[in-house]
Amino acid sequence: MGKKVAVLAVNPVNGFGLFQYLEAFFENGISYRVFAVADTKEIKTNSGITMFTDDVVANLKGHEDEYDALVFGCGDAVPVFAQYADKSYNQDMLAVIKAFGDKGKMMIGHCAAAMMFESAGITAGKTLAVHPLAKPAIQNGKTTDEKFAVDGHFYTAETENAIWMMMDKVIKALSE
Repeated sequence: MGKKVAVLAVNPVNGFGLFQYLEAFFENGISYRVFAVADTKEIKTNSGITMFTDDVVANLKGHEDEYDALVFGCGDAVPVFAQYADKSYNQDMLAVIKAFGDKGKMMIGHCAAAMMFESAGITAGKTLAVHPLAKPAIQNGKTTDEKFAVDGHFYTAETENAIWMMMDKVIKALSE
């Protein structure tokens, strides 16, 4: 049986980034499910396109063992995360990220993904690629000026424009 990936999509999500992951998984026969970091499966991309995810993040909690990897699909919701950090869906997201990280599952993401991984407390000593504006938030991990970084089970890209540079490594690891 092949590997399975849980994909977190914030609302609004960066469609360009999200669809790069989904297309690569589809084209390579890697099973995935998209979970909205929201109260509903209906979310938008940052360009205003409405999309329906497979489920919501609350329903991923406790099912981490059913997946081999977690993708954090960044988006325009991240810059205002602090305003909504107390929302149940954001608390669920952080709990899910922590659970995946604590279990040593593949952690994949771009832009502020490393910042969310850091917020969940799972980046100690890891080298991470992160959006330049989010670099100061990384205290336990180490940031790099490279466009992407692979460190153990962490696969991070600086922005959605660098995802393609790391995807061959992600696909190879998910295909093993």
